[in-house]
Amino acid sequence: MRLLRALITAAVLLALWQGVVSLTGVPRYILPGPLAVADALQRQAPLLVRHGATTLTEILLGLLLGVALGGASALTLASFRTARRWLMPLLVVSQAIPVFALAPLLVLWLGYGMASKVAMATLVIFFPVTTALFDGLRRTEPGWLDLARTMGASRRSVLWHIRLPAALPAFGSGLRVAAAVAPIGAVIGEWVGSSSGLGYLMLHANARMQIDLLFAALVVLGVFAVALYAAVDALIRRALPWQPDTHPAEEKD
Repeated sequence: MRLLRALITAAVLLALWQGVVSLTGVPRYILPGPLAVADALQRQAPLLVRHGATTLTEILLGLLLGVALGGASALTLASFRTARRWLMPLLVVSQAIPVFALAPLLVLWLGYGMASKVAMATLVIFFPVTTALFDGLRRTEPGWLDLARTMGASRRSVLWHIRLPAALPAFGSGLRVAAAVAPIGAVIGEWVGSSSGLGYLMLHANARMQIDLLFAALVVLGVFAVALYAAVDALIRRALPWQPDTHPAEEKD
């Protein structure tokens, strides 16, 4: 039923889009209709696949590195008070710098290849993962910690056997956010400087007034984002079976 509702919603939105294009007569170089975009998807499929493979690789590598670095940073912050005093202000300040301001520097340092795009995606993903896991680690049930200390558990045992499992739901929320924003970093890097990828293709299509191709690339990027989010969400649900979803509106009084 969830899939059916999503399909119905998509069909309604596409119908409204086509209706606006047909009734207003807006030129195709400003807003192509869904039929024109579908035709571009079919005609330019090899081109979209080639550039899409580059962007998808950048997204996946950035997600893996961002999650690994974010998880390690959160564990470090939770384990060492000195690290919290020195690193936490740096993490907060780093988020005040616009991502667009860092993209040219990364391209300059790492080149126009895939490395700068992966680095950009990693930076975008790093902070949500770090903050989510760190917040979960420091909000462990106090009673569990008191019981562990009473039984003589070491700090390491408390971290790995109590605090970390208790923080997994918060970590899962951070992973969902990371999956949603991962394409942003890769595409921003491609806009600044690249020789392949969906962001590169979108820029060139826009410059050549091939707006139907631009929308087609945007559709492919959207499919990547939705599929990645759905995959991460399904993985989290499977890994955390003790955390069922609750919907207050559907609960019985």
